[in-house]
Amino acid sequence: MSHTPQIKVAATYMRGGTSKGVFFRLQDLPEVARVPGAARDALLLRVIGSPDPYGKQTDGMGGATSSTSKTVILAKSAQPGHDVDYLFGQVAIDKAFVDWSGNCGNLSAAVGSFAISAGLVDPERIPHNGVAVVRVWQANIGKTIIAHVPITDGAVQETGDFELDGVTFPAAEVKLEFMDPAAEEEGAGGSMFPTGHLVDELEVPGIGSLKVTMINAGIPTIFVNAEAIGYNGTELQDAINLDAAALAKFETIRAHGALRMGLIANLDEAAKRQHTPKVAFVAKPADYVSSSGKAVKAGDIDLLVRAMSMGKLHHAMMGTAAVAIGTAAAIPGTLVNLAAGGGPRNAVRFGHPSGTLMVGAEASQTGGDWSVTKAIMSRSARVLMEGWVRVPGDAF
Repeated sequence: MSHTPQIKVAATYMRGGTSKGVFFRLQDLPEVARVPGAARDALLLRVIGSPDPYGKQTDGMGGATSSTSKTVILAKSAQPGHDVDYLFGQVAIDKAFVDWSGNCGNLSAAVGSFAISAGLVDPERIPHNGVAVVRVWQANIGKTIIAHVPITDGAVQETGDFELDGVTFPAAEVKLEFMDPAAEEEGAGGSMFPTGHLVDELEVPGIGSLKVTMINAGIPTIFVNAEAIGYNGTELQDAINLDAAALAKFETIRAHGALRMGLIANLDEAAKRQHTPKVAFVAKPADYVSSSGKAVKAGDIDLLVRAMSMGKLHHAMMGTAAVAIGTAAAIPGTLVNLAAGGGPRNAVRFGHPSGTLMVGAEASQTGGDWSVTKAIMSRSARVLMEGWVRVPGDAF
């Protein structure tokens, strides 16, 4: 009986923020997968272990959650003033689908480190000791990310004492600047608020009329008040993810919000755009116990936020959604800003299922239109394994 042998592809398995993914240099991919298309998607699906009707991704590198079913392709940048081009693919778990519609803010923390170690950054830009400033072109959304990567003795420093809620062990701090994070290619004419309003009434069949803030910053996101949908904002994953009716409700809100934001032309398209937009619910500060057992006090946070990712409540917070939170919090009158107490602010610390996170944003208003220069946060990253991934030679 004939068979097709496996091939091996150079790859690195990395944690970035509260996510994990398989990182590739573009030049290391099989030639047919170096360009966008069916072959590339099929290769990445097989690497991750999707589609898996069992929902476990046992036969691949995926971890059966939205946070661990991710791929990254990097190349020396073709953009002036940038070091590396970064392309992110969110791999569906139970479907044969790779979503290229948005960025992963968490894995963004690993991009600079990988780019340096993989020889994609000019050595002259890397100090022997200090901080390397890596200029990243985020190709999915056409935006710039500046990664500040610590360097010790000429190599990326990965260990350290920076603690990030949602990650068990401390590591070296990587500071990220998401430049001009409002998504120009999304929604109505590229507006940060695609409807032109800070708060809209969104009619959702079976749920009713909801006040929402819909924003394109970091990643398209729909914010709703927790109490309006029957929650208090202190929920952990099981409260949502074990409730089929709740998951269906959030997907309905997401689909109708996507349509209102101009991200899709009809509701049927929402199923083919799972990565974006995100849905998050916000509430005023309250005491709760995080998923690790850590007590979070209302006095230590500005607001509560819980966010959905790929149909499930995220265990912590997506980095791109954190950019949306920071941006919306900086603009008086949005639901996020009001939950945080209202008024001007340039940073917020919010509570999420795994603990807390601080994010800053610089917002300004000109002629009635809001703009954000950049959003800032700190994450960490670490190489978990490097070498090759293997896939059947006829898998793509």
